[in-house]
Amino acid sequence: MGEMIRVLLVNEIQLTCNVIAAVLEDEGDMTVVGCATTASEALAQARDCDVALVSTSLGNPGSLELVRRFNQAVPAAKVLMLGLTESEDKVLPYIQAGAAGYVLPEDSVNDLIARIRVAHEDRALISPKIAAALMTRLNEWAHRVQEPEDSVDLTPRERQVLKLIQKGYTNQEIAEELVIEVGTVKNHVHNILRKLNVSSREDAAAYLALVGD
Repeated sequence: MGEMIRVLLVNEIQLTCNVIAAVLEDEGDMTVVGCATTASEALAQARDCDVALVSTSLGNPGSLELVRRFNQAVPAAKVLMLGLTESEDKVLPYIQAGAAGYVLPEDSVNDLIARIRVAHEDRALISPKIAAALMTRLNEWAHRVQEPEDSVDLTPRERQVLKLIQKGYTNQEIAEELVIEVGTVKNHVHNILRKLNVSSREDAAAYLALVGD
């Protein structure tokens, strides 16, 4: 037998965790290393897993933020989202945040097990439709930043904030890191989005990834 796939279940409903755990433990190549019901519990157990199966309906700080922090903490682990409907608006933010794929509500138990194995093998788990939408989004970003970097007049402080946004920091964490007020951080973020002509933190982070530091 090959190596065991260590699975972390992250779901706000303990019973759902227990049911999925019971199913996965029947698989000879899988072991459930934990059932977390909050993002903080999940992060505390992140280093123990190969694949995390994360519910999309976690409370504060939320599933999307958890994906970003999870990838920061354990880049080698794969994150699968549970509960997404396959629409661009729902799926793309999670893929951009670093999720390896998703399990749809209509998927069977066998589909779930297969997707965990595929994620562990480092293969993409998104449909052609979503992949095409992602490529379109990336092309849009690329076109936005065709101009020389110095044409975007970010202040040194705004660049500091943007780098922390790219690392997945929240406004509160940025404020603590830079020892400034949260309101000041919000003003910087607003100015950054305006200057880059983007509408989200993810798009701003993508700009930095494309043009470099």
